[in-house]
Amino acid sequence: MNFDHAIVLETFSNRIEAEMAAGLLEAEGIEAVVRADDAGGAYPMLQFVRGVRLMVAQEDEARAKEILAAMAAGGDLVVEP
Repeated sequence: MNFDHAIVLETFSNRIEAEMAAGLLEAEGIEAVVRADDAGGAYPMLQFVRGVRLMVAQEDEARAKEILAAMAAGGDLVVEP
């Protein structure tokens, strides 16, 4: 992913939630990156304070939001590419 055109899609309070969302997006063909300022995992409590960012390419933003919204609603995922 070119980080020059990446956007923060959502911020989570822990890495586990962010990684699950990233996995869902990647299963749907959207490249996603999880970034956290937690000293390389040495201070995981900073994840809660600073958040864990889920990043995607700017052009994937709308579709990625639809996918995450479907996940949050607990419904079946039916998103057209």
